[in-house]
Amino acid sequence: MTSRANKRKAPSTGSTSKGSSPAKRARPDVPDYHQTPSVKDADGEIQWPAPKAQIQRAREIILESAKAGKPVVIVPDKDADGLSAGAILRHTLILLGLPKELISVHLLTKGNTVHSEEERQLIASQDPAYIFVVDHGSRASPPLIDGDHTALVIDHHHATPDDSPQGAEHVTACESPPVATSSLLTYEICEPLHPDVASTCDWLCIVGTHGDLGNTLKWEPPFPDMKATLKKYTKKTLNDVVSLVNAPRRTATYNVKSAWDALCETAEPASVLKNSRLLAARAEVNDEVERCTHAAPKFSPDGKIAVFRIRSEAQVHPVIATRWAGHLQSKALEIILVANEGYLPGKVNFSCRIPRCARSRDPPVDIIQSLRAYASLPDPRSEDRSSSPQPQEKAPLLERLGDDFARGHVQASGGIVATNEFEELMQRMQIGVKAAKKENDSPTKQKTKTIDPGQKNTLMGYFSKK
Repeated sequence: MTSRANKRKAPSTGSTSKGSSPAKRARPDVPDYHQTPSVKDADGEIQWPAPKAQIQRAREIILESAKAGKPVVIVPDKDADGLSAGAILRHTLILLGLPKELISVHLLTKGNTVHSEEERQLIASQDPAYIFVVDHGSRASPPLIDGDHTALVIDHHHATPDDSPQGAEHVTACESPPVATSSLLTYEICEPLHPDVASTCDWLCIVGTHGDLGNTLKWEPPFPDMKATLKKYTKKTLNDVVSLVNAPRRTATYNVKSAWDALCETAEPASVLKNSRLLAARAEVNDEVERCTHAAPKFSPDGKIAVFRIRSEAQVHPVIATRWAGHLQSKALEIILVANEGYLPGKVNFSCRIPRCARSRDPPVDIIQSLRAYASLPDPRSEDRSSSPQPQEKAPLLERLGDDFARGHVQASGGIVATNEFEELMQRMQIGVKAAKKENDSPTKQKTKTIDPGQKNTLMGYFSKK
C-alpha cells in the first residue's frame, strides 16, 4: 500500500515547468509602523508623541481653559481622526469641570480651510476665549480671529516650526516618529489630566488612530497598550465605527455634524453602528467608490507616477488612492495620484499615496517634496512658444498652485487647486506621454506575447467596468 506521504507532491525547486502557473510576485517587506525609528530629546529620552515642552504647554492651556469658565470652540477636522481627537478634548474639558454649554464645535464648510476668511468670521461669531484647532494641518497665517483669545493647534501633519497662525501655540507629532495621529496625540496629552480620561476616551483614541493608520496597526511601544480596550469593545466594532464616522464627510451633502454627534453623545461605541444617518451615508459612499474606482490610470514616462482622473461630488478620491496603493505595483512606481474634477466647481481635489511596493524604498519617497519639485520644472510648452510673441509672464506655477497644494503628510499628501493650474502640473509631470524608445529598441529585439482570445479577466476589462 502506498502511504499518504508518498502521494504528496515534491516541493517546488523554484523553477516553473511547462504549463504550470508562475509563482506570485513576493510582496515587499514593510516594517510595522510602531517600529519606525524614534528620535531622542536632549536628555536622551525618546521624543514621543511630541516634544515635551509642547506637550506641557498644551496641558497648561487645557487646564487653564477648564478653570476659566469662558466659551471654548473646538475646530476638529472632518475625518475619524480629527473628530475623535476633538471628542477626546471635549470629554476632558467636561471632566475637568467646564460646563457643556460653554463648549461648542465649529465644523468647516465643504471645501474650506480653517484659514479662509469665511471660517474665521464664523469662529469669531461665537466669541470664544479659547480656540482648539485639531488635525487641520498648520501654516503661517494671521490670527485665527481678530479678538482676544488663546489658541492651540494640535496636529501631526508635515509642518515647519513657523507653520502656525499668528499668536497660536502648537503641539505637533510630525517630527516625533513613529508619528502619532491627532487623536492619539490628544489622548496622550489629556490622559494624565483626569483619572477618568482613559476609561472615557480610550475607544475614541483607537477609532481615530485606525482611521488614519489602518486597522492592522499593532499597539506596541511607544504606542499605549490598548489590548484591554480592544477586547472590551471588540476590534471589529471599533473598525466599523471608523467606517461609519468617515462616511458623512465624503458624501455630496457633507453632513459632518452627524458623525460628530454620534461620537460625542455616547459612551458605548456599539451604539454608533445603529445610527441611521451614518449607515445611509456609508451606503452612498460605497456606491460612489464602486462607480469611480475603475478609471484607467495614465503614467509619467518614467513610470514613477500613476494618475487616475474621476468626477464626483463625493470625496472618494482619497479612498480610491488608498485602494490602488495596495494593488498597483512596479519597480518604478512611487506615487498614486487620484484627481477629482467634480468635487468643487473650478477646482481639482487630489489625493496622493505611496504604493505598497515603494514604502520600503531607500531613500524614502516624500510626496510633498516630489509634488513641489514637479511644479518647479520648466514649462514644457515654452520651447514651442519661443518664436511667437510672448504673453505677459505668469507667476511661477508653484506660487499659483497656492497654499492648499501639497499639504498633509509626506506619505499621504494632496491638494485643492484651480483646474488650469492642475492641467499645467500634469504637463510638467508629462502624464500620458510615452517614454522615448532607446536606440537599440528594434522590432526584431522586442519580445511579443500572445494573448488567449478567450481570456476574459483582463486589466482593461476591469477598467471598463461600470
